Amino acid sequence: MDEALQPINVQSAKQKLKSYSGNPISLILAALVGLSALITVLTLVFIIGYILIKGIPNLTLDLFQPEYNSENVSMFPSMVNTVCMTALSLLIAGPLGILAAVYLVEYAQKGNKLVSVIRITAETLTGIPSIVYGLFGMLFFVTTLKWGFSMLAGAFTLAIMVLPVIMRTTEEALLSVPDMYQEASFGLGAGKLRTIFVVILPSAVPGILSGVILSIGRIVGETAALMYTAGTVAELPSSVMSSTRTLSVHMYALSNEGLYTDQAYATAVVLLLIILLINWVSGRIARKIKKG
Repeated sequence: MDEALQPINVQSAKQKLKSYSGNPISLILAALVGLSALITVLTLVFIIGYILIKGIPNLTLDLFQPEYNSENVSMFPSMVNTVCMTALSLLIAGPLGILAAVYLVEYAQKGNKLVSVIRITAETLTGIPSIVYGLFGMLFFVTTLKWGFSMLAGAFTLAIMVLPVIMRTTEEALLSVPDMYQEASFGLGAGKLRTIFVVILPSAVPGILSGVILSIGRIVGETAALMYTAGTVAELPSSVMSSTRTLSVHMYALSNEGLYTDQAYATAVVLLLIILLINWVSGRIARKIKKG
């Protein structure tokens, strides 16, 4: 069957080249697009390969000891702190972002100036450097509210950072749901609220999860904002008011000291694996919800 399809593929390729030959600009643009894709893939492969080559040989059991000290520089407390920080930040930002998007799409009037201001503000907030969020979190949560360097201060700061991402991606996901779904639900006698939570939101779950995945990646990889709000204490948290150190902060601290560069590369490998695992689990959940 593949042999039968091969002449067709060759013929289609020749037709494309023939069409490009009559238009040099199209050929140049196609070459630039292909070159850009190739450079992107090669850059990604190089970064991942470099991290794995430098980090895997340095993975030892000492790095996974329950307690951190100067001898083992264990990353286990930072792994627990990362999971807790991510869950707490999403617990704050997730419902707010999704409900805000529902309001903008389903309840706000068309042409409302407030909606335009909210969208422009959200797009602006996505471009603000993380260090600015960190300084705001330190001034407001740490100093003004007197939470100190704590997981709660870090989680609220990260929630503000990822809130625009979740809101905008959820809004786009809701807009992509066909209008016939809503019309069919209304035709069956369902109300507005029931239609939103039973028909529209489940249909938009894959798009919503894409925003959540992007948010998780930013939370897990954040360093500057957490150093000013959550602190750098490499211990298991006793409460949300405890100072914590996530994996990204742990990796930065090890590399900054200059004595544990190999362990920093090993931490980067674990951080990469955690992000890949989260993306894989989120993708599986999205596919199951979509099939259901």
